[in-house]
Amino acid sequence: MSEVRNLALLPKAHLHVHLEAAVRPEVARALAAECGVSIPPLSYTGDFSGFADAFLGLLELVTYPGMLERFILEAALDAAAEGVVYLELGVSPQYYAGRFGSTEAALEAVVAAAAAAAMQTGVTVGVMVTVDRTAGVDEAVELAELAVRFAGRGVVSLGLANNEVGHPAEQFEAAFAIAKAAGLASTPHAGELAGASAVAAVVDVLHADRVQHGIRVVEDERVVQRLTELDICLDVCPTSNVLLGIAPSLETHPLPRLLVAGVSCSINADDPTLFGASILDEYENCRSGMGLTDEQLAGCARSSVRHSPLDGDDLRSALDGIDAWLSSQPAAVTATSNLSKGNVR
Repeated sequence: MSEVRNLALLPKAHLHVHLEAAVRPEVARALAAECGVSIPPLSYTGDFSGFADAFLGLLELVTYPGMLERFILEAALDAAAEGVVYLELGVSPQYYAGRFGSTEAALEAVVAAAAAAAMQTGVTVGVMVTVDRTAGVDEAVELAELAVRFAGRGVVSLGLANNEVGHPAEQFEAAFAIAKAAGLASTPHAGELAGASAVAAVVDVLHADRVQHGIRVVEDERVVQRLTELDICLDVCPTSNVLLGIAPSLETHPLPRLLVAGVSCSINADDPTLFGASILDEYENCRSGMGLTDEQLAGCARSSVRHSPLDGDDLRSALDGIDAWLSSQPAAVTATSNLSKGNVR
């Protein structure tokens, strides 16, 4: 026990988390046992290619009847317990076309499950349709056109994931132009496996509103300055960065440097199933491992909410809640995740 502000009470948005690995490892194992499915080891460290294989291994589980809905509900329940007011799930509906009959039917199921989870938990749930860089330009355009058809019905953004190396953002300019024209946010991955020039590319070519990861932008001060001038948010995932070898350790992670430079950053969990850290764990890790102050943590929460689709009373309520948290007195709390481990609800 220690005298600190309880980070579970800090309102926050979770802007970088992939549906297929959004639940706690204990929950994934329990759901797999229900289905009689063998899933890969869920404690991951290694390179990105190995991670991608482990991630794809979870897809079989999510395609079982009822599991898509269960994953989304479990993610929203965990979010509610950890102070998340808005959850944006990265989803690749093309992975589920076989299960639902088409990619469009799969996305229809996702947005319906997201709406149901939001109703049950009180957490607003948005969907980021995610393009796979390695699947080619034609599929990207098709997914962008599909995402546009669901704009205003739960889909809020178009993402771009998988290995940056050999798959530059410039190839996907047409797809992101379609999404932006329809009012969807541009939220590509960049600056994880590739350097600052990759971040510059998604800003200049894909007109990114937020950049997933983006931490290697510290390699070029000019790109850092551009992010600050445009107020583009980096959706940072510290544990993921360390376990995949992008950052040597939490203590040397560039997030504090980015904050000092004035870059808007949110804190996120990326893939809790594989990395074992929820968003609350990530905030705790940033406090204990990086030495972020409560003012900096509140600033990250404020950036996450400002750069989410929340507006009106919902936005004001979240921002007021952050201010109230920061003005509250520290109390004796256990500085670990408050989730009930191992339970499937």
